[in-house]
Amino acid sequence: MTLLLDTHVALWAITGDTTLGEEFLDRLRHDPDIFLSPVSLWEITIKQAAGKLAGPADLAERVRDMGFRELAVTHTHAIAAGRLPSHHRDPFDRMLVAQASVEGLTLASRDASIALYDVDLLKL
Repeated sequence: MTLLLDTHVALWAITGDTTLGEEFLDRLRHDPDIFLSPVSLWEITIKQAAGKLAGPADLAERVRDMGFRELAVTHTHAIAAGRLPSHHRDPFDRMLVAQASVEGLTLASRDASIALYDVDLLKL
C-alpha cells in the first residue's frame, strides 16, 4: 500500500515518536513510495505562526527534507475536497482526504474523523 501521511504523522516521524511503532518508523525511513502533501507544510507553517505548534523556525523545511515524495495539489484535488461531506471542518485534513481518494492512496492518520470518509485509511 502506498501511503499519504497526515501532518501529525509526518511530525511524529521527524521526532521518531515511538507511538508509531518501530516497524512503521522503519518503513517511513526506507520506503520510497510514501507521499507528503505540500498542504502539510502549509499547515505546519500556519500553526507555527499562530503559536499552536512549537518547534524550530525551519520545521516545515525539516519535514520536507525527510525524503517523502511530493504529492502536488491539483485542480481535481481541490474540486474533490470542496465536495466532501462536512464530517471534518479542518481544510487541511479535507484536502489530504481528497488527495488520497483521487490518487488511490492510503492515508496514514490517527484522526478519528477521517474514518468517516470513504478513503483507504491506515489507523495509527
